[in-house]
Parts: sequence; C-alpha cells; structure tokens
Amino acid sequence: MSDIPAIRRQLKIKAGVVKRLGKECNLYKKEAGDQRRKLDKFIADGAEDWDINNGTRMMEESDKMITDSANRLGKAVGELRDLIVEAKKELGLAGDQELLEAEKVLQEAGV
Repeated sequence: MSDIPAIRRQLKIKAGVVKRLGKECNLYKKEAGDQRRKLDKFIADGAEDWDINNGTRMMEESDKMITDSANRLGKAVGELRDLIVEAKKELGLAGDQELLEAEKVLQEAGV
C-alpha cells in the first residue's frame, strides 16, 4: 500500500476506531463498578433473592461486555500499530499529521 492518501485515510479511520473502543471499554468498566456496588448494597440490605440473582446476572453481563470490548480494542490497536509501522516506511509520510495523531492515539490506548 504505497498510496499515501489511502494510508492517511486508513490511519484516520483506525485511530478513530481505537479511540471509540477505548471509550467504550472504559464505559463498560464504569458500569460494572456501578453494578457491583448495587449488588453489594442488595446483599448488605438483605434484599430478596430475585433482586440478588438479577444483580448477579447484570454483573455477569457487564463482565462479558468488558471482555468483548477489550478484545476488540486489542485487535484494533494491533491493526493500527501495524499500519503505523507500514506508514513509517513511506518517505512521504514522515512527520505527517495523521501519522502523529495515530501514534498519539496508540499511546493513549496504552494496550
């Protein structure tokens, strides 16, 4: 892929995907924390079994969503990292704004 405009476009798209998935993953982690506190409150207050079981199911769903979003984030980060390595080989992209932005997003993802 030595088409510089196509590489720039892909850098922008993949960096956007990593940003979005990072936010999504953080949102699911926050939601899971809220669910955990809610379940702990149910247990501490001696709530009905149905409430506790429902809270447990909600926790399990939140954990599944965290795992799923983390997997998708990891895959997107890998694809972006590969694209950045490929883009750095292109002479016309050295110091390009899209490349710098993609590297910044990759660093912020911290995966």
